[in-house]
Amino acid sequence: MLAHEFIRNALLAGTFTALACGLVGYFVVLRAQVFAGDALSHVAFTGALAAAAAGVDTRIGLFAGTVLLGVVIAGLGERARPDDVAIGVVFAWILGLGLFFLGLYAANGGGNGLLGARALFGSIFGLSPSDARLAAAIGLGVVATCLLVARPLLFSSLDPAIAAARGVPVRGLGVLFLALLGVVAAEATQAVGALLLLGLLAAPAGAAMRITPNPYRALALSAALAVLATWAGLALSYAVPTVPPSSAVIAVAVGGYGLTWLLTVRRPGAISAAT
Repeated sequence: MLAHEFIRNALLAGTFTALACGLVGYFVVLRAQVFAGDALSHVAFTGALAAAAAGVDTRIGLFAGTVLLGVVIAGLGERARPDDVAIGVVFAWILGLGLFFLGLYAANGGGNGLLGARALFGSIFGLSPSDARLAAAIGLGVVATCLLVARPLLFSSLDPAIAAARGVPVRGLGVLFLALLGVVAAEATQAVGALLLLGLLAAPAGAAMRITPNPYRALALSAALAVLATWAGLALSYAVPTVPPSSAVIAVAVGGYGLTWLLTVRRPGAISAAT
């Protein structure tokens, strides 16, 4: 399996993307911002189509769109934590723009819809060596940033009022977090696609929270579970070529959460730690 270059590229990009998803996903679940993650995953689809319609590299649209909308969403809520109504309005607007850019791209000779399929479902086995190295570098940057702000972000996530009284820049951290979430959404879209991204963000984090109430252990465990799901999903897709790699990765991640839920459903402490 490792003799194939496309597998090595997929493992390189997938490992660091999964690490970023696991770390950021922990805070997504802890801060109850899963809906924001779902919205930003669809922003990635719209951004890719907008860039393609403009004739530029789709990655420009991916990252510019998700980071910008992440900051916009942060600005719609108190302490950069908007409610579901505000996020839903942005979500509907973004989906409308996505359909507009899809029609514009097709009208300009945009081919047979391959770009849209790749944005929705990912193409991790199609990454070139340079694409894989870039994905790994971006993922490493997200990981480093997340670890750097983990302590104050954890404090502001658990008790924003006391954190603000202690001088923690709660709103600034909230904006930074949603910008990081935008970067992760753009990067992971190339691996598992916009439609399936939420599974890699939420499932490992949810499983980690059910296993341990300790935030730092759960943070590390969330990252480890995301990486294991990615490795196992890629191996499964290689062994069964009819199974798309993105679907295999998400199936393993969600299956891991389901198993964890079955093992901890009778443990009140684990349940309360995850809520």
